[in-house]
Amino acid sequence: MSGRLAIIGTGPGNAAQTTPQARAAIAAATDFFGYAPYLDRLDLNDRQVRHASDNREELARARAALEMAASGRNVAVVSGGDAGVFAMAAAVCEAIEHGPMEWRALDLEIIPGITAMLAVAARGGAPLGHDFCAISLSDNLKPWELIEERLTAAAGAGFVIALYNPISRARPWQLGRALELLRGILPASTPIVFGRAAGRADERMAIVPLENARSDMADMATCVIIGSPETRVIERAGLPPLVYAPRFSERPEK
Repeated sequence: MSGRLAIIGTGPGNAAQTTPQARAAIAAATDFFGYAPYLDRLDLNDRQVRHASDNREELARARAALEMAASGRNVAVVSGGDAGVFAMAAAVCEAIEHGPMEWRALDLEIIPGITAMLAVAARGGAPLGHDFCAISLSDNLKPWELIEERLTAAAGAGFVIALYNPISRARPWQLGRALELLRGILPASTPIVFGRAAGRADERMAIVPLENARSDMADMATCVIIGSPETRVIERAGLPPLVYAPRFSERPEK
């Protein structure tokens, strides 16, 4: 008996930003695995079953979902944002690689969603309009020294940087250290966008220069976009400023 597994990115939390493809996959599934707050966003019927787990149990969640799909159920693994960006698609692939051969034969579909950096960028203007990268500040799965190396390389190369997982109660110092590191590389006037819960009722946006950026401006619901030396800010009377990356870039003189 062959089941099906859909890995679904539901978007940043605004129901209007969940794609029709994701909605169809949610309607078709019988069982849902995910972090409890993400599952709480779904409007499920009485025949659909939630299997909630903690946010740090990704691999165990992936294995449980694969086992159930292999038993013949129509299973969905749910992530906020995009399932392939610091989310469950990688955990499921890892579980498949190291799991039984029958998992490789499952009907598997990965359904994209709007990830946090895109939602925040859209609210702030177009800060990702040129070359950019995304870095998670969580050191749960990689050493902090590697995070610092990547931040230094990305900022030095002129990339705009989207920071995921910037701070938590268990990791209260990383964002402050990252900002300190970036102040040694980027101009003090570099725009920083703090986008919390973009598109949701509790959205909070702030745009500040690097010299005024503080770690207490963010929490785990925040995506932080660090501008490059080329990033521009357009001030508008009575309206929020627009932050954007120019479409043309020149090689800096050495």
